[in-house]
Amino acid sequence: MIETKEIKKSAPMNDGGITTQMFTYDHEEVLFCNDNATGLKAIIAIHNTVLGPSLGGCRIWKYNNEQEALNDVLRLSRGMTYKASVAGLNLGGGKSVIMGDAKSIKSEAFMRRFGRFVDDLGGKYITAEDVGSTSRDMEYIKMETNHVTGIPESMGGSGDPSPVTAYGVLLGMKAAANERWGSDSLKGKKVSVQGIGNVGEHLVKHLADEGAKIYITDINQEKLKEVASKYKAEVVALDAIYDIDVDIYAPCALGATVNNDTLNKLKCSIIAGSANNQLADEKVQGEELVKRGIIYAPDFVINSGGLINVYAELGGAYNKTRAMQHADKIYDITKSIFALAKAENIPTYLAANKVAEKRIEAIGRVKLNH
Repeated sequence: MIETKEIKKSAPMNDGGITTQMFTYDHEEVLFCNDNATGLKAIIAIHNTVLGPSLGGCRIWKYNNEQEALNDVLRLSRGMTYKASVAGLNLGGGKSVIMGDAKSIKSEAFMRRFGRFVDDLGGKYITAEDVGSTSRDMEYIKMETNHVTGIPESMGGSGDPSPVTAYGVLLGMKAAANERWGSDSLKGKKVSVQGIGNVGEHLVKHLADEGAKIYITDINQEKLKEVASKYKAEVVALDAIYDIDVDIYAPCALGATVNNDTLNKLKCSIIAGSANNQLADEKVQGEELVKRGIIYAPDFVINSGGLINVYAELGGAYNKTRAMQHADKIYDITKSIFALAKAENIPTYLAANKVAEKRIEAIGRVKLNH
């Protein structure tokens, strides 16, 4: 069992060799992939397969160096273990990262070669969409392996998972609102959304339907203008998103945006968004949020909708109704995390970790008895 108190989930891991870093987070396997013909350089990390095969998206990102890519894939794969466990899925945690600019490096051969590496793992890792990859990429991967989800609905798959991810984030946000104000209505609440990619834009639409006052920021200026016009949202400069006075801060871009620097700027009552690893150091910021009276809806709890969606694709025909019904549970799961945190007087991140670890440990004992 992972000892949460001794682990800083989102802390950089650059002070030891690869196996030392794997030991720190209890990873089972890390595969480094290289193909000179296509230029593919990737890392696949399998964190834990007690509950089932590891599943996690393929992130394509222009990392500054290989160590940064390794840090990211180790953090993300561990988060997938916890996400699947809390959501009640029979899946383990894995993730893959491809190093490079998604706009320029991808091709059919490139993605199919990655699919061969996935296939070499024999089903221990199942890939899916993530930042920089698309359902079209999953089609190419599918040509080389069956261990892929998120293929287009026209091919019998679940397609783009972002709408279900955004729906789950909304439910988690509403659960947090109920915890803070005694009502889950977001009407009139001021919400800042950092990052309006696929998930962020869907979340903005939900918030507009709820009657919230929305502030948005993103590096894509054209997308900002489009979304602002469509949903009557107010555009904010990138760094200014931390300074505005809002009720809810929703980080929906990359991780670690809740850190010592930003905490001194944030003026919100709730943090609830879709980004993974939102706390730069979960112990440090998790405890500081409690001191400041800010409710944190743990990221891997409320952003599990996308994983739930692709899980509904496994083992048969995709059923969207079944996926949405499972995603509906995110509201009650989030409320139960808040209740546990209150009962044990611990930060919400730690309560969420405990719930995830308890299920993994219990199912692990069941399997050992066979």
